[in-house]
Amino acid sequence: MKKSFKDILLYLLYFFSTFIVVSIISFILIYIFKNGFSSINKEFIFGKPKGMPLGKEGGVFPAILGSLSLTFISLISASILGISTAIYISLYSKNKKINNFMHVVISSISGVPSIVLGLFGYSFLVYFLDFKVSLLSGGITLGIMIFPYIEVICEKAIEEVDKTMILSSYALGIDKFHTFINIILPSAKDEIISAIMLSAGFAMGATAPIMLTSAVISAPNPNSLFSPVMALPYHLYILISQGISMEKAYGTAFILIFILVVLNLFSLIFSKKKER
Repeated sequence: MKKSFKDILLYLLYFFSTFIVVSIISFILIYIFKNGFSSINKEFIFGKPKGMPLGKEGGVFPAILGSLSLTFISLISASILGISTAIYISLYSKNKKINNFMHVVISSISGVPSIVLGLFGYSFLVYFLDFKVSLLSGGITLGIMIFPYIEVICEKAIEEVDKTMILSSYALGIDKFHTFINIILPSAKDEIISAIMLSAGFAMGATAPIMLTSAVISAPNPNSLFSPVMALPYHLYILISQGISMEKAYGTAFILIFILVVLNLFSLIFSKKKER
C-alpha cells in the first residue's frame, strides 16, 4: 500500500522532532557527565562542604541526604493526598459538578509557578504554623507541587481497571474498600508506583520551593524534621551564582542527574511491568 504525501510528511516530522529532542537530552547528559565525572570520588560523595568560600572544597553528602529526605517527605504527603483524592473521585463521588470543580482545582495547582508555592510554604508553614525553615516545611511544599501529577496518574490508573471485575465485586456484595484493596489496587499498583517514582524526580530537582522553606547554604546531616537542610539543587545554585567552584558544580550536577536517571529507570521498569 502506497503512503500518501501527508503520511510521509508526518513521518519525517515525527522522526525529525524525536531526533532533535533525543540529541539535546543526550548532549546535556554527556556534557555534564564528562565535566562532572572527574570530581566524583569518595571524599566528594561522603564528605562535607569545606573551604572558603564554603563549598570550594569537600563534598556534598549532607546535600544528598537532605535531598533524599525532602523527596521522601514530599512523596508521603503527596501520595496520601493524591491517591485518596483519586479514589474519592473515581469510586465515591457521583456528583459531576464536584468532580469538575476538583479537577479545576488540581489543574490550577499544577499550573502555579514553583516560586509561588515556595512563597506559600514560607507564609503558611514557616511563618504562620511556625515550622520554621525546616525539612518538614520543604517536604510539604514539594508535596503540594507534585500532588497534581500523582493524583491525575492514579485516577487514570483506577479508571483503566476492567469495569466488569469491579461491577462483579459489587454484585457479590463486596464493599468499595475491599474492592479497591483486592481488585483495583493489584491492577493499578504498577502504574501508581511508576507515577510516584517520576514525581520523586520532579521533587528532587526543584529549587524554588525549598529556597524559602528548608534549604540553607550549610547544615549538618538531617537529624530532625524541624531542622534546616542542605539540598543538591540549592547547593548547585549557590556554587554557580556565587562563582565558588565550577568543578564542584559539575560534580554536584552529576550526582543529581544520576539520581534522577535512576528514579526514571525504576519508573520505566514499573511502567513496562504494567504493559506486560
